Amino acid sequence: MNRLLGITMRTLTVIAPVYNEEEVIADFYRELKATLDALSGYTATMLFVVGRGTDRTLPILSELAAKDRNLKVLSLSSRFGHQMQLLAGIDHADSDVVIMMDSDLQHPPALIPKLLAEYEKGNEVVYTIREKTGDQNLFRKWASDIFYFLLNRISDVHISGNAADFRLISRKVVEVLKNEIRERNLFLRGIVPWLGFNQVGVRFTANPRRAGKSKYPLSRLIAFGLSGVVSFSRKPLRVAIFVGLFFALLGFLYALFTVFQFFLLKALPTGYATLVVLLSVLGGFQLVFLGVIGEYIGAIFDEVKKRPHYLVDEKLNF
Repeated sequence: MNRLLGITMRTLTVIAPVYNEEEVIADFYRELKATLDALSGYTATMLFVVGRGTDRTLPILSELAAKDRNLKVLSLSSRFGHQMQLLAGIDHADSDVVIMMDSDLQHPPALIPKLLAEYEKGNEVVYTIREKTGDQNLFRKWASDIFYFLLNRISDVHISGNAADFRLISRKVVEVLKNEIRERNLFLRGIVPWLGFNQVGVRFTANPRRAGKSKYPLSRLIAFGLSGVVSFSRKPLRVAIFVGLFFALLGFLYALFTVFQFFLLKALPTGYATLVVLLSVLGGFQLVFLGVIGEYIGAIFDEVKKRPHYLVDEKLNF
């Protein structure tokens, strides 16, 4: 905390991951700065974590940072992903309070005072719950609802289906994420509820995307979802065991039937179509669960390699 004219000032860092947002990043900066300048009782810093992209996002931020010492820019050497960008921001934040939000203006900066008000009531985590937006893709909405429904059925941690990566965390939570939670396949939407502490949710209406397009195509969304499942549940592996036992029992019963037919009825087994169907179904299940097991082994492999979570290329205003 800082002291100014005898008044205790808390410090706040707003972390925003950025990737190819040249069309909207300057607008986001101006709206965020206006909100932070209007806060009372807080000394605020903006920390933009930039994944290596293909547009002018970084030069634009460099120009802004040259004029504003309260804007910090952390440029990463590659595109390590949204979650790693958030982690990089957390690692480089030294304030009393940290707020994470996207830089495409779908997370409204005007909600920040409300998050801080909940923090001042004693909450260590203030997460946001996204309401529907008019431009929301219906297919993605259904896919997201189904994913979180299934994830909550197999996980011991409840994860809100409408939760966003727009949240406030206290210094206490920051220290835990810095020093104790260092997973390579990081899924913050699950990690933060798992941490416990006093948590409260705040609802907000997501703004339509002002410019550009989503940086999460379907393939990245599927990979993100698989990361969440692997991080928070072993039940798919247990399901594989029970399905395997079921088909083993089915195969054993079919073998007994074949033996009975051959020795007692003196006839070769019939029903080759049935046999082909059973083999096809069994083979399909085997391949699916080999894939499930492969995901878990891949997660273990990532942890064992112990590569850095991210690499920093450039720092501005640090």
